[in-house]
Parts: sequence; C-alpha cells; structure tokens
Amino acid sequence: MALVPYDGQVLSGLKRFHNSSTTYTFSNHTIRIKQDWKELGVAAVVWDAAVVLCMYLEAGGVNLQGRSVIELGAGTGLVGIVAALLGGDVTVTDRDMAMEFLKSNVYDNLPKELEHRMSVKPLNWGVGLENYSPFDVILGADIIYLEETFQDLLKTLIHLSSEHTVILLSCRLRYQRDHNFLDMMRKHFTVDQVHYDKNLDVYIFKAWKRLREEF
Repeated sequence: MALVPYDGQVLSGLKRFHNSSTTYTFSNHTIRIKQDWKELGVAAVVWDAAVVLCMYLEAGGVNLQGRSVIELGAGTGLVGIVAALLGGDVTVTDRDMAMEFLKSNVYDNLPKELEHRMSVKPLNWGVGLENYSPFDVILGADIIYLEETFQDLLKTLIHLSSEHTVILLSCRLRYQRDHNFLDMMRKHFTVDQVHYDKNLDVYIFKAWKRLREEF
C-alpha cells in the first residue's frame, strides 16, 4: 500500500523489479504486468506473495465465482485480475497516487467481456470506509510490512468483513512485527495458516470474524 520510491542502487540484487514488465499465465490467460519501481517503488512491482496467492486461487483455494471480492494494496493489480478471471466481482484498491498505474495494468489485461466484473478505486486504509460495504472475500498480498499502518489496516479489515467474509493474506514473515500483526488480527478474527510455499518462503493465512461466543 505504501508507495516508496527507491534509488535504483539500493536493492541492486533485485534486478527483476527493475524490469519494465513481467509476464504470467493464469486461468489460461497471458497477463503482462507493467512495473515502475523507480517512480512508484513497492506498489509498482510484482512480489512473490502476489504470485503465490494467484496460484492458490487458481488451484481452488477459495471459490470466487459470483462472489464480491476486494483486494487491498493491489499495487500492479495482478491478484485482482486473476480473481476476476476466476469469476469474482472484483474491486481493486490502492492509494490515490497509484490509481492510473493500477488502472492501466488492469484494463490492459482484462478481457473486454469481463470488464463489468472489475472496478478500480482509491482506498487509504482507515479512511473513508463508510463508502464501502462488507465483501465476500478480501485479498491482500504482502501488505503486512509497515508497522505504522497496522492499526488502520486492521480497522479496514474489520469494516470490510461480515460474519461470512473470508480473508486471504499472502506474505513473508520477515520480522517480529509481522507476527505481531497476526496476533492483533486474532483478537477479532480466527486466523489459520492454509498454505506455505517453501521455495519462495511465502505463507497464506485465512481469516474470518470470530463469533461473539469465541471471545
């Protein structure tokens, strides 16, 4: 969600992030994602957590057919595109400054006949939540990394969830603060690890609102 421009030499080992585009195949569609690390930083490259989440969705990890789906911190839009290809009615969100980049990737890759399933909207976590109602499915790939956003992210997840909502968060657990956020979530949600990609060191957690009697 945070847009952090980086000097090209800061993480020189991550050369793939400096490629202007990257290509994937999901749901029998070729998806060509534009990247712009220099201008938009972390929001404008495809992270491994997004790819692993797409693979999990494609494998049937959760049924998206005809369900309302929102992606938080969508970045390049890859996860949202795949969710729409799999039958979801998808809203992809990120901060205002990422909108044009996000829209470009989404509508360059989504078949015309599926455009009615997709909307692209700005959403700053914790702000303007009254404009959003609960969704059936909430998706997030590598959005657990800035500790200062954790309270707003949690507030957003709570607002967007009903007792029937399924949340899928794909991430690396790099630091103790990442575990701390999952502990914060567990005060309001049941949280289970449902997948681990050992090659990419990416976890997927599934969460749903705890019933009152569980408290």
